[in-house]
Amino acid sequence: MHSETNTRASRTTRAQGRQRWAALAAAAAVTLGTGLLAAPPGHAADDTVEVVVDGHDVRADNVNGLTYKGLGVLSCNSTSNLLMDYKAEHPERYWQFIRTMFGGSHPLINHVKVEMGSDTNTSTGADPATMRTRDELADASRSPGFQLAADARTVNPGLKVSILRWEMPQWVQQEWNKGTGTDDMYRWYKETLLDVYQKYGYMVDYVNPDKNETGTPDVSFIKWYKKAVASDTDFDDARYGIPAGEREKVAKAYHAIKIVASDENTSKKIGPALLTDSELFGMVDAVGYHYTTDDRLDGAADSATYQPYTKLATGSTPNGQDKEVWYSEGTGSFGFTDYRVNNNEGPGGASTGIGGVQSALDVANRLVKGYANSKRTHYIFQPAIGSFYEGAQYSHKELVSARDPWSGYLHYDAAIYVMQQFTQFAKTGWENGTNTAGIWRTIPEASHSGVSGTENVDGSNGAPSYMTLADPAKKDFSTVVVNDSDREKTYRIKAENLALGSDPTMEAWETRAADAGQRYDANFKHLVDRFRPDGDGYYTYTVKPRSITTLTTLDASADEDTGRRLPSSGERTVLDTDRSGGRGDTRDRYLYADDFAYKEEGDVRVGRTRQPYLASRGNQPRYMVDQTGAWEVGGDGKLYQYMDQSMRDTAAWNKNTPNTTVGDFRWENYTASVDVSFPDAGGGIAALGVRQQKGMAISDAAYNLRIGADGAWTFHEYGTVVAQGKVAAADGYRLAVEAKGARVTAFVDGKAVSTYDDPTPERQGRVKLGSDFHKVGFDNLKVETVDGYAPYGTEQLDNMDKSVAYGGTWSRKASLGDAMDWYRSTSTGTTAGAFVSVPFRGTGVDLIGGNDGSAVVDVYVDGRLVARDARTSATDKRLATYALRGLPDGKHEARFVLKSGKLVVDAFQTASGGVSGDVDTSVVRRALADVGAPERGQYTDGSWELFADSLDAARAAVDGQKGLDAVGAEQIAGRLQAAYGQLTVR
Repeated sequence: MHSETNTRASRTTRAQGRQRWAALAAAAAVTLGTGLLAAPPGHAADDTVEVVVDGHDVRADNVNGLTYKGLGVLSCNSTSNLLMDYKAEHPERYWQFIRTMFGGSHPLINHVKVEMGSDTNTSTGADPATMRTRDELADASRSPGFQLAADARTVNPGLKVSILRWEMPQWVQQEWNKGTGTDDMYRWYKETLLDVYQKYGYMVDYVNPDKNETGTPDVSFIKWYKKAVASDTDFDDARYGIPAGEREKVAKAYHAIKIVASDENTSKKIGPALLTDSELFGMVDAVGYHYTTDDRLDGAADSATYQPYTKLATGSTPNGQDKEVWYSEGTGSFGFTDYRVNNNEGPGGASTGIGGVQSALDVANRLVKGYANSKRTHYIFQPAIGSFYEGAQYSHKELVSARDPWSGYLHYDAAIYVMQQFTQFAKTGWENGTNTAGIWRTIPEASHSGVSGTENVDGSNGAPSYMTLADPAKKDFSTVVVNDSDREKTYRIKAENLALGSDPTMEAWETRAADAGQRYDANFKHLVDRFRPDGDGYYTYTVKPRSITTLTTLDASADEDTGRRLPSSGERTVLDTDRSGGRGDTRDRYLYADDFAYKEEGDVRVGRTRQPYLASRGNQPRYMVDQTGAWEVGGDGKLYQYMDQSMRDTAAWNKNTPNTTVGDFRWENYTASVDVSFPDAGGGIAALGVRQQKGMAISDAAYNLRIGADGAWTFHEYGTVVAQGKVAAADGYRLAVEAKGARVTAFVDGKAVSTYDDPTPERQGRVKLGSDFHKVGFDNLKVETVDGYAPYGTEQLDNMDKSVAYGGTWSRKASLGDAMDWYRSTSTGTTAGAFVSVPFRGTGVDLIGGNDGSAVVDVYVDGRLVARDARTSATDKRLATYALRGLPDGKHEARFVLKSGKLVVDAFQTASGGVSGDVDTSVVRRALADVGAPERGQYTDGSWELFADSLDAARAAVDGQKGLDAVGAEQIAGRLQAAYGQLTVR
């Protein structure tokens, strides 16, 4: 059990609390007192946990360090790009999203942090640079993060906005490398911030002048920057565009900018620096670091390297002042919670529910442990919103997935309910200058974490994990308890010196996975109990396994926001438009088109104003996610990649030539075409790729055609040249790549220059455009269907989807998954007889997963064997290890039974029966001729049944089977020949 010293801090310690606190705050070097901030002793897993919430520990005078700011979102590296398309295409869904994430009486998100773009890829993609040259006027509208913040502020006026950089535009980088770049860095920051103010009506609240995840905080530049901001009087330059009557107001807002430092990842040097450098201490308002829950613990207890962040937050500093301490970048839960609950990673092969490593409960434990160990009262998700195409480096680690703007589909993960267990039972945010906003304080003495690990934490040890927040007026409190173990955990909580009023009733609100027979969300953020303290003054409650519970004295059940459910996701339809690209149309031959003029698009709401379509988004093209480069629509209505030799990427994390991605991962058989031009006198290369599923380079499109200004072209499978040649040099060309089944053909100006038959084809994916580091133009992009071939798959089912059934022995993993696995989960079978069944509608289904090709399977459709001893292919992740096509269009169930080898199942992709044009069935006719007319009586019943079914399927195909395409015809012929070869003589 908790020791008396720990939970009560001893009566003597409490009586002396105020005096000791003042002494600690005044000391230049502090030894932290027992019971104040030291970790309590260990606990047996089955012990009852006793917590005392003492009003004397509610430090209303601590307005920075112990105020609970709640949660933030980081917008960077293209993670927010597609949100601007949601806003334009489905404004009702977008603004519902804004209200859900940022609005209400208890907002989930209180802060938008914008990582300044440099047109380079520093993780998942590239955010545009607001200034590509020193003399270019800043354009903050290129960056979706600033606009996201403007929209969020319409429902959450107290929302904070901050910026930092990772890399910098080349014009800044060149001077910075010389040691003369401080003025250029300042110019980039200042002109961007003033443009944000002019366009969106707010001044950024915080700036980190230093580099993201630095290992060596640049203290001298931090000081220089703070002094420059405070002393700057130049607001009348015509470049800024500030009307004379507004300059005084702008200057006042600009001078109020606060400094945050230093967004370190592993080094944690800024904390000790603040404690030993009084000038730096006075200049920095908030400190933050990434991806660890722990404080520093080196040196003596009274040294600046021992718990420096705890000292900063609690005011145990030389001058007694407290500082904000942020968990300034951390992950969300990995994958979709509604999938991962079907894992078998728990004891005895049980599910871990909403818990386990990298789960929603893991993140909750990070919030608790980050506070308990280092007093961080603000957690910023990288990202909270995944609005970029899957397959980039950090896919599927967000709270909201927003990747299909054409459909309006948004997936709100159950992790949001878990996070609301913190934010909806307290008043979160930043305290005002008069300390009257009523922001709740965290209580160190009533918070603790015994879970293991520092980032991917592990709560399976059953150790206590809880954090307590209280009203500064001491009228109410909430204790958030996380139990990511398979055992119940009982808590006894006693309130002392609090003004709870005449009705001290406590409510218990819980989030956990559904019980057997319940709907998926039955136990998400729901009221489970109302109770009062016992005769000894203790509230006693037993927290269920794999759950998070908030025990609060608030009357939360009377608050409409608390009980509100998250919006439904909507239908995830395939991108299939008319020739304008702006309207859905499944009847014509276009899957998508873009002339980059957007005449069909109306004005778009931005914050509280309305702006023309292109102006509202900084001239960024529709539906495109930039991996590298400066992609923007020019004044002539063409798309240009502007990053030339003078701006080229020199410092990106992921170094690639410029490329951008557009479309739907389910696109399969299509022709993509685009006009390319070379306005740069230095030349250039233009590229067009098809069937991209993952990666962030032009070579990650499975098939890509590249051409230079001199007419020299190369045709690639991924990064390997399969053909090359040259056409007459011209000012521009029309490139096209047709992908149908395993055959891919490249065209230049309408003439086929190469055809490639891929023995192991990538069958599905998006379109990519690319260039080298020259200004290159693109226009009239078209994606069109191919006669006789299904254009796309209709639905994807994850291996963890509830509709997918398993038999036999399987390892179903959701923890520590690869970002290239859909939703970071896989199911692996190695035992003969293990099977997986999937229901679907369509003409076939692909079994997707990274496999070594050792698996041999029997394949059943609707209970009947269609393929015996079928071999799988050795495939990379996101490719089909086995494709089943050519079925009658309709509802089916496929079963794959493992005969031998190892089978990794990631996802299933269904094939569409939406085929236009004539279908070539000659391959089936040849197969029918080859097998002839064997006599049934000569063969065993089992082998004949498979052959007879295959024969019937072949005959139906040549008779005009509805929904059949050329790929299905090839498979029908192949299955018939295989069944014929497997006929067994009696």
